[in-house]
Amino acid sequence: MRSTQVGNVLIEWLGHAGFILKGQGRVIYIDPYVLPDSSGHEDEADIILLTHEHFDHCNPESIRKVRGSTTTTLIPENMSLQFKGDARRIIEGDLLTGDLAIKGVNIEVVPAYNLDKPNHPRGEGVGYIVELDGVRIYHSGDSDLIPEMKDVDADVVLLPISAPFTMDESEAADAAVLIGPKIAIPMHYGLVEGTEADPQRFKELVNEKAPGIEVIILQDH
Repeated sequence: MRSTQVGNVLIEWLGHAGFILKGQGRVIYIDPYVLPDSSGHEDEADIILLTHEHFDHCNPESIRKVRGSTTTTLIPENMSLQFKGDARRIIEGDLLTGDLAIKGVNIEVVPAYNLDKPNHPRGEGVGYIVELDGVRIYHSGDSDLIPEMKDVDADVVLLPISAPFTMDESEAADAAVLIGPKIAIPMHYGLVEGTEADPQRFKELVNEKAPGIEVIILQDH
């Protein structure tokens, strides 16, 4: 199973940290590193959200395949990649909600960074909270368990579990408990060298610490 339905929102895992969110009549891609095998038949994006510039999150070839003439792309301010068309630079703390919503979709830009690793210093990347049809979905980006997560209000959390680049399974479970969503989905493992991790261990730890949170493990094949 690559996807799950939450209310009226379809959440599809593309593998690694890539997702498609469909709801409210919109198609939103987050970090499209790899695309489904039906290459050339991808749904065109209404919105693309990029968390940071590392190759496994910002793949120009994949972005070109799903980006149309009316697509809005949100890009962290310090990314060097240049885009034509509707490309908007964002920083953590931006609230694209209400009158500032993107195509009617409320989006909050939140911090994402490592605490004790050099891979993702603060300011180079972001996470996002996307609200579709009343469902709030948090994509943490490449982050450790950071203090700002206590302020995240989300129904669904997408959390990386592949130390040493991000949280490991235990830290991600603690993040899920701290946030308290209805659903937690592990990501950022198994596709790129060095991201081996055990989603079942993440699920067991969440079940042990917060049995009210449903863990859904999506398969990338």
